[in-house]
Amino acid sequence: MITLHHSPNTRAASIVWLLEELGIPYEIHDVDWRRPDGTGARDPANPHPHGKVPALSDDGETVFESSAIAIYLTDRYRTVPMGPLPGQATRGAYLSWLAYRPGVMEPALISRRFEIKHVPGAMGWAPADEVEAVLNAHLATRDYFLGDTFSAVDIMLGGGLNFMMMSKMVAETPVLKAYAARITDRAAFRKMMGG
Repeated sequence: MITLHHSPNTRAASIVWLLEELGIPYEIHDVDWRRPDGTGARDPANPHPHGKVPALSDDGETVFESSAIAIYLTDRYRTVPMGPLPGQATRGAYLSWLAYRPGVMEPALISRRFEIKHVPGAMGWAPADEVEAVLNAHLATRDYFLGDTFSAVDIMLGGGLNFMMMSKMVAETPVLKAYAARITDRAAFRKMMGG
């Protein structure tokens, strides 16, 4: 049985959405974590090495970090194909976009929000305005990140993008607004949101 180590209103929600899309049984184990405001504490029941969420346990395997969990789940559970397997078309794009959220998009947009000056070459991500331009240009020519097919990338990266638009961390453009409407108009998203 899959156990998702989770806390409400965190990135772990994306994994709940993915599990719902895959239609596989799972259980949620809510854990405490250290919050930016100083509340909370590291939960010894959480297998994440830094006490963060999400972390996932499955048949003796422990996987942590959202992108790694998404790859693990979509490679192992094929009830509904939610990403290309090794050797299939768009696998490279799939892996690249899954890494883009934590490696480029989040650091760039969070740095801008906290007014951290971007230093080209010293930081491993692009300036926030450039990130927004790349996302808008990419989604202007396709319905989903991998083209015509909804995938785990749309949950992991698109779900984060949707949250950041609602939080005013990303400018709401017609392209991004239409994309967010497409990806959130799904039964699994509504179930994850409690609806």
